[in-house]
Amino acid sequence: MIGLYLEQRSPLHLVPAGWKLLGLALASLLLFPLRDPVVLLACLIGSLSGYALLGRQGLSALRALRPLAMVLAFVLGLHALLGSFETGLLVGLRLATLFLLASLVTLTTRMDEMIDALRPVLRPVAWVGLSERRLALAIALVIRFTPVIVDMGSRLQEAHRARSGRKGHVKLVAPLCLQALNAADHVAEALAARGGADPALSGEPEEAGRPDGQEGDADQMDAIR
Repeated sequence: MIGLYLEQRSPLHLVPAGWKLLGLALASLLLFPLRDPVVLLACLIGSLSGYALLGRQGLSALRALRPLAMVLAFVLGLHALLGSFETGLLVGLRLATLFLLASLVTLTTRMDEMIDALRPVLRPVAWVGLSERRLALAIALVIRFTPVIVDMGSRLQEAHRARSGRKGHVKLVAPLCLQALNAADHVAEALAARGGADPALSGEPEEAGRPDGQEGDADQMDAIR
């Protein structure tokens, strides 16, 4: 189900998952105050250059994000209609840059590495009775599912165009939601088959040669990859 991770090695693969997620968070904070279209365009080009480091597979993954252009066109048109074209351009450049960076992180980071990077940050949630392991898994799945859903939309668009010769637009919202829910059910079943997000549920002791259940999380990721 989740097969967007590229197994090839690249300079981005060597960067620890924690640093990549921290960089993504900082990028989201630094981009929003920017109001110069030239600077935002330079940031967008910089995010695109990361895909070039991945070679042919990276460029193929970039082509799979073409439905993003429709979303950005809608945002730009909405702002031009209700506000100003310049505001829509700034919003579109920010969204495109952040989405490309987030997708780049998913392409170069294994799911178990992402969870291990998130868990130390989420440890304070244990104070209110929540599990940092489960919360980290949920966040990692949301990040990973974003390009998956975009790919689903692209496939639906191509299928509708092949049958009718026209773009589906709003007609594809309902089938896209159904496919996303179906995919979520498959992931939930795979996680449940491996004991969920808690190693105690799988019947395996957390202390037996496992640093805080990390291998258990990796097994769960193998089930849904």
